[in-house]
This record gives sequence, structure tokens and C-alpha cells, in this order.
Amino acid sequence: MLVLRLLNVVAPAYFLCISLVTFVLQIFVFIPSMFRDPSTTPLFSPALLHGALFLFLSANALGNYVLVIQSSPEDLGKDLNLGKGAEVADWLDGSRSPGSTLPSTHFCRLCARVTQRHDHHCFFTGNCIGSRNMRNFIMFCLYTSLACLDSLVAGMAYISATLSMSFADPLAFLTLLPHSISQFFSGALLSSEMFVILMLYLWLGIGLACAGFCCHQMLLILRGQTRYQVRKGMVVRARPWRENLREVFGKKWLLGLLIPVLNVESNYRRQKEK
Repeated sequence: MLVLRLLNVVAPAYFLCISLVTFVLQIFVFIPSMFRDPSTTPLFSPALLHGALFLFLSANALGNYVLVIQSSPEDLGKDLNLGKGAEVADWLDGSRSPGSTLPSTHFCRLCARVTQRHDHHCFFTGNCIGSRNMRNFIMFCLYTSLACLDSLVAGMAYISATLSMSFADPLAFLTLLPHSISQFFSGALLSSEMFVILMLYLWLGIGLACAGFCCHQMLLILRGQTRYQVRKGMVVRARPWRENLREVFGKKWLLGLLIPVLNVESNYRRQKEK
């Protein structure tokens, strides 16, 4: 438990550091050096267009990241009906108390909070993912994967121009790291170039992980399930997939796809209004 609590503190700081490094490399290294085209007007220059795209992806990723944390279920235990005589200790076994009127609720030992429609605990946000922040979490994973892909492409273009190498051969990227390590220790490669190469593989790993997690989460949503329900073997009432999507993304799903906004139509808010 101590290791998990430590990871719950270190992982968000690690993500923020990676985000800061990515922003600095894109704005101050990749864009100024790789998108120089004097023949185009400043308004439609490749540097400005690529910078606007990267800022759009980054703003959505970080915005939804903040909303995931802001939509914390820390006050859920006060607002939900846990049943007569039920205390927080009744939730320590990971299941809801017998007197609770809301299914799929869960007490997280790391957060010490009760979450409605608990899915999992995300260490990179230091928060539980449930009905209040599920949409923002999916948007965070989606835009993080897109921002990593954008950084990967820009980084490969930078390395290709700097080291005069081509990535036309698919094996060139796979063999880039071992060759770079040998050249770095032999003194033929600068430390800054080696750092960019390491970041390429980090962006690839984070991008693929976020994309895969986003696809898996969407599949569960279409089925009307959460990861916690699947892990516990809970039976879920079958509903149309469109209703399951509307429950998570709301009617104004297009607005949440373009800009980071709270899902004001969540079940939690409807329950609170009642």
C-alpha cells in the first residue's frame, strides 16, 4: 500500500514533466528548425499551422487532465445515501453497503473516497475514474495519444534532418536506438540528439498505451460496463449502445470533443438534483 501511495504522488509529477519537456521541444526546437518556408505568408506558414495544431492537442489533453482531477469524487460520500447506520468502514471490502441505493459504488483505499460507477484508480491523475469524470478521462487519453503522435512525427523529421538519415525503411526506427547508444558512447552523437531519440520512443509508448486504453474503455462503455464490474464479475443490465454512450458523453458530446468541458449531464448530477 505504501508503494501504491508513493506511485500515486510520483506518477502525476512524471506526467507533468513529460508534458513540459514535450512542449519545450516542440515550440523551441522542432517548429523553428523544421518548418522554415520563406515563400509562404506568415499567416499560413507551416510553422504557425503545426504550432496551432500542437497547441490545440495539448490544450485539450491538459484541460481534460485538470477536469479529471477537478471532478474528484471526494464529496460523494456525503451526498450519496449509504444506508442507515452505514459508515465508511462498510465500504472497505471494496463493495457497496447493503443499504446503499446506488449500484456499482466503490470505496478506494488510496483516495479514501466513495465513487459512483467506479471504473479504476488512475495513478497518473491521482484520482479515481467514475461517472463524474469518465468522459474527461477518455478525452484526456485520446488527445494525449494524438499529441504524442504529433510529437513523434515532428521529432522523427528533426532527427532525419539533423543526422541525415531516412526513415523510409520501417526497420530504421527499430534500429535507431541501439545505433544511437553506440554512437553516443563513442562521442559521435550529441547528448541533446540522444535525448530527442529517447523521447521518440517515450512518445511512441505513451501514445500507443493511451490509444489502446481509450479503445478498450470505449468498448466497455458500448457494453454498459466498467472495468471494476468486469473484474468483480457483476451482471449488468443490457441496454442499447446509444443509451450507454449518451450516459457517459451526454447530448452535447460534440462540444466536449472540441474543447475540455465538464459533463453536466452525468448521473451523479442528476442524482444530486433529485
